[in-house]
Amino acid sequence: MSAGDLAAPLHLARPAAAGRRNSCPRPDRTDRLPPAQHLSTSPRFDEETMSTPPQQPATQPVAAPSTAGRTAEGEQIKAVADTLVLAYGLHPADITRIPEGTATDNYTVVDQAGRRHFAKVYRTREHLDLERASVELSEYCADGGVATARATRTREHELIATHGRLPMSLWSYVPHTATAEGGLRGARWAAVGTEMGRLHSRLAAHPAAAPTLEPGAAVCDVAASRDRFERLIHAYRLMPRLGEFETWALQAARERQAILGDVESTLTSLPQLTVQILHGDTAGPNVLFKNDEVAAIVDFRPPAPGYLAWEIARLACDPKSVLDNSAESWLTGYTDLTLTYRDANPKASADDLLSSLRVGCAAMLCSAFPLSVPVERPHIVDAAMEAYGRVRHEAALMLLDRLPVLEEALRDALR
Repeated sequence: MSAGDLAAPLHLARPAAAGRRNSCPRPDRTDRLPPAQHLSTSPRFDEETMSTPPQQPATQPVAAPSTAGRTAEGEQIKAVADTLVLAYGLHPADITRIPEGTATDNYTVVDQAGRRHFAKVYRTREHLDLERASVELSEYCADGGVATARATRTREHELIATHGRLPMSLWSYVPHTATAEGGLRGARWAAVGTEMGRLHSRLAAHPAAAPTLEPGAAVCDVAASRDRFERLIHAYRLMPRLGEFETWALQAARERQAILGDVESTLTSLPQLTVQILHGDTAGPNVLFKNDEVAAIVDFRPPAPGYLAWEIARLACDPKSVLDNSAESWLTGYTDLTLTYRDANPKASADDLLSSLRVGCAAMLCSAFPLSVPVERPHIVDAAMEAYGRVRHEAALMLLDRLPVLEEALRDALR
């Protein structure tokens, strides 16, 4: 059966406004590593997995596609409809493109019973084994009681439909939600701590790898970061002219390179820390809230080991959360997160929770992202990216400056 055989006419909707993207799970992220790197066995953080801003500000309207674009999009929507019917037995009444994602094309789907779904269309079949592993990890966590979006299996009980023109996964739709990418505040700190504790407790039992203890100092490769900043500074020097953001990024890179010795000293004092299977991408856009409760954690990566403290800091040290509050208010929220995390994951080491501040600070300072974007990926530079770069740099410097005081207060709270 093709899209033309549907009982009701299929409505080709305009792309959803950017501000509406928070209403559904987002298994795709624009800052994902190339899939071949997902299964790296190194637990050290990678700068490209640190939190990044959306590639399109929420306040910027989405332009209507050109005539040629409408034709291409219409053909793809028909192909999505065919796959929904043939692979899932689902008859769509409406399919709407979501203006998100560079590795996939994402759609909201309304079936003829009025139920909503989320469709993720893969642009290549080359790495479907890794994409399937990501879906399997999400399902594993959902089976353990973690709040995640559920994948819908095909008629052949597969997690990804591969027999049609478009390989695709289909997900439950999480309505009336907002992401955490605007920063954590109020009761959301404790809610995130509880759900992340459940997540890590579940992942500690994943058969891919048992939790181990590894030297905390190895969470960041300071020598590699020093070389990277040197190359970046050299690349900026070779540019014929620098705009305002490029000029600032060059100065920030020099400043960052100059304090890497302090970062290295900070890391040497870390104890042994837990390395286990992680979600892999706990950035703000991948945590969905309904009011002040976590509705779903989405966008899992394939199972790979990493530092537990890093994944806690990935969200808790989000730059906007750090700077949008006073240091005292932010630390209160951070403490709430760690306390509820400990309640939900009582096997977690106190060293992991306390060290997460130091790990998060060091990870941001060792990362050249997004200072490197104008040199390496100038096509994604926009006002949101520039603003994020400045906020992230300022937040990292503030954390480094106040780290002893912040850690002492957190230590007292965790006793």
